Amino acid sequence: MARARKKSTKKKRAKKTSSKKPHVVMVRGKRKESIARASIKKGKGVVRINSKLLDSLPHPYARILIEEPLRMAGDLVKELDINVNVYGGGQMGQAQAVRLAIARGIVKFTGNEELKARMLERDRHLLIEDVRRVEPKKYKGRKARARFQKSYR
Repeated sequence: MARARKKSTKKKRAKKTSSKKPHVVMVRGKRKESIARASIKKGKGVVRINSKLLDSLPHPYARILIEEPLRMAGDLVKELDINVNVYGGGQMGQAQAVRLAIARGIVKFTGNEELKARMLERDRHLLIEDVRRVEPKKYKGRKARARFQKSYR
């Protein structure tokens, strides 16, 4: 007679091929000594910088700089959550680094070539880093270019 096979107690794992995979874009922006890292994902349109809302920034000009890529993107941003961590440098350097990271992230997340062209046309530094850095101080002077003066003449 045929023997009955035992049912296996081990469950076979099904491969997860879910289309609801979280889509997150990580980008970086630098300006002078400041470095900003932004993560962009689907959400409710919340923009946070160092875990604080964008509206709570005290410096109004820095806020306007950071909001520029958001205004250019328009309705695309209302569906995105943007979290930015920024450190180093001064207040305006950080604002420009955040602006660069947000603009790069929006373009990368949406894949919108028209938006990318508009940003490059308006201001090249929305998507491309400014490579200028502070010149180091030299040993025979007060600053990078200035020299100590002689006082015997």
